[in-house]
Amino acid sequence: MIRLQKFLADCGICSRRKAEEYILLGFVKVNDNIITELGFKVDPKKDKVYFKENIIKIDHQKVYIMLNKPEDCVTTVKDPFDRKTVFDYVKNIETRIVPIGRLDYDTSGLLLFTNDGDLTYKLTHPKHNIKKIYIAKVYGIPNKNKLEKFRKGIFIDGYRTLPASIKILNKENKTSTLEIIIIEGRNRQVRKMCKEIGHKVISLKRIAIGKINIGNLKIGNFRYLTKDEIDYLKKI
Repeated sequence: MIRLQKFLADCGICSRRKAEEYILLGFVKVNDNIITELGFKVDPKKDKVYFKENIIKIDHQKVYIMLNKPEDCVTTVKDPFDRKTVFDYVKNIETRIVPIGRLDYDTSGLLLFTNDGDLTYKLTHPKHNIKKIYIAKVYGIPNKNKLEKFRKGIFIDGYRTLPASIKILNKENKTSTLEIIIIEGRNRQVRKMCKEIGHKVISLKRIAIGKINIGNLKIGNFRYLTKDEIDYLKKI
């Protein structure tokens, strides 16, 4: 017997936390009953579980993919405004997969996908403090005081960010290129932190999650993770 939200995640429907939202909204039915109780358990061998009226099952063949996400696409399956989504680039996958976390519409770079619910939960839970490395091009050149302020944590949206890493990679006339490392993943966090120290982001790309690096994967392309990469993620 396993909790219903874990079953949904193991089926590749969504993350475990998102599954809790779907359950509370009444989108999940077990046998003939709509379930809105988060502690509800199911027997995968006996119970029939439906998500939005479609029966779902655990896919025991686990899939792990990385995409070099372009700008100007959303990290969702469908978009109400008919914008491109990441699934316009990750195609012809035989099993249902979900993104691990998200990247903003105007942010490019490394995005992972899987149908492994346990891994999705682990990589998106704040307690694991997994490093995310970004390359940001910003207006202006941050001085020493601004860099130190950034590193100590900044108040945005009513909270202080955790300590972060920042260094200048390149200086131009009116812009600079920064390497930024954070261990959180709040909404538009890097952009908001840069704005708070007075340097608006021009472009932003995530190049690594932990030791998983985008490498030379071309923008808009995806590939399956290697065994070593999968083993590393599972050991985090």
